[in-house]
Amino acid sequence: MSDVQEQDRSASFAQGLKLIQQLGGVERPAVLDLFASIGEAEFGEQCVGFIYGDVYHRPGLPLPERQLATVAALTALGYAGSQLQFHAKAALNVGCTRRQLVEAVIQVSSFAGFPATLNALTALKAAFDGLPEDEPAETPEDVPWAGIEDRYQRGLAAMKAVDGEAGEKVAAALADIAPDLATYIIEFTFGEVYTRPHLSLRHREIVTIAACVALGTALPQLKVHIHGLLNVGGTEQEVVETVLHLAFYCGFPAALNAIAAAREVFAQR
Repeated sequence: MSDVQEQDRSASFAQGLKLIQQLGGVERPAVLDLFASIGEAEFGEQCVGFIYGDVYHRPGLPLPERQLATVAALTALGYAGSQLQFHAKAALNVGCTRRQLVEAVIQVSSFAGFPATLNALTALKAAFDGLPEDEPAETPEDVPWAGIEDRYQRGLAAMKAVDGEAGEKVAAALADIAPDLATYIIEFTFGEVYTRPHLSLRHREIVTIAACVALGTALPQLKVHIHGLLNVGGTEQEVVETVLHLAFYCGFPAALNAIAAAREVFAQR
C-alpha cells in the first residue's frame, strides 16, 4: 500500500471514529473491541473508516434520515436486535425523537410483519431505558385526510397522496381473488398507520423503502414506494443514497436489486 493510500485510510478511520463516537456516545466503540478480540483489528478499522468515515458523510441524506432508514432496515431484517438498539440510541444522538423511532418501527409492520415489529419495539424499549421522554409535538392539520372519520375513506386519501394511481391499481388487481386483502391494506396500512402523527409522509416513504430493500423479496412494492417518496417531495438522490447506505446493513445483492428497481422508476418518470 502506498503512503497516499495509507494516509487516505487513516483519514477515513479518524473521521469514521469521530462519527461513531458521536452516534454511540462512547469514547471506544464496542465494534472495534469485537474485531480486535478475534484478531481482526485492522478489518474493524477498515469497516469504521469506510462505512462511518466515507458512506455516512455522503451528501443527499442527512444523519437523522440515515438513522431512520437503518432502524427500519434492521427492524425488517428481524435478527439484529443488538444493532437495532445501537442505532436507535444513535438516532436519538443525532436529533431523532423517540416518537419518530417508534413510528418508524410501526410503519414497517405492514411490510415485515408483526413479529419483526414486536421484536424491534422490545429493542427500542431497551434503548430508551433511562432516557427522558420527548417534548410534546403538535400534530399537523394540513394533511389530505384531515377531518375524514371513516377509516376506509381516510385510507384512500392517504394512499392517493402517497401512491397516486399505483395504489388504486394494486387494490383493483386484488378485486377478483382477495378483495378483503385490498380493504385491509387501505384501512390498516393507509387508514391507520400512514395517518399517525410524528412522522412525515417523506420520512414514512424513506422508512418503507428501507424495509423493502432489507426484505429483498419486495421489488414491486419497492418500486411503488420509490414513486411514493418522489410523490411526497423526496428526491432521486435521496432514493439512491438510502439504497447505498443500506448496502452495508442488508448486503450488496439487496442494494444492487434495489438500484435496478430505482433505475426503472426514474426512467418511467
